[in-house]
Amino acid sequence: MKVSFVIPALNEEGIVGKTIRSIPVKQIEDEGYDVEIIVVNNNSTDNTENEAREAGATVYLEMKRGYGNAYKRGFKEATGDIIIMGDADGTYPLEQSLDFINKIVDEKCDFVIGSRFDGEIEDGAMPALHQYIGNPMLTKMLNILFKCDYSDTHCGMRAFTKDAKDKMNLTADGMEFAIEMVIEAAQKDLKICEIPIVYHKRGGGEAKLSSFSDGWRHIKYMLQRKFF
Repeated sequence: MKVSFVIPALNEEGIVGKTIRSIPVKQIEDEGYDVEIIVVNNNSTDNTENEAREAGATVYLEMKRGYGNAYKRGFKEATGDIIIMGDADGTYPLEQSLDFINKIVDEKCDFVIGSRFDGEIEDGAMPALHQYIGNPMLTKMLNILFKCDYSDTHCGMRAFTKDAKDKMNLTADGMEFAIEMVIEAAQKDLKICEIPIVYHKRGGGEAKLSSFSDGWRHIKYMLQRKFF
């Protein structure tokens, strides 16, 4: 079996290389898997692309900026039986990747998502507004509207099978892609599993989230999808 890591990167010079090197490639290969690491350069203006290549990733350029655009390009290029996604900024513990793989292989999960709230959030890793209000509120809203049972709908470290990817209809171009995926996983009756993770303080690069505008975009997406 083959495992594909897909990492979007927009101006992550100084951290993307460290993030790539945190992937436990040898450990995964020792378990009998082939590994490929794909970084989608989302039209960066710094040295992100070269740094990612030097760290061992295959880099693809996606000129259309947007979280969803970057991931859709990466999924298109991925050739693995299992796909693992995570951000380039060092916040997600890619060193835990084998736990995600084992959930899929041993427990026959189709879609595995990390949970920062069932795990640990390092000091300074998440703004208080997000930790105590924004993320819990959005998670609860999504669970109620779509009859789900997630503990952390916005955790960006996820793994799924190629078959699961093909079943999910992923079309969003921007940050809405994150909740589109968890809704699709539930509505397509995929077997969903969660894993507690340690969420790290951002290692560098430029922050991409805008608390109020991105929060409203997620609320608007959920309401439109549910009622219109």
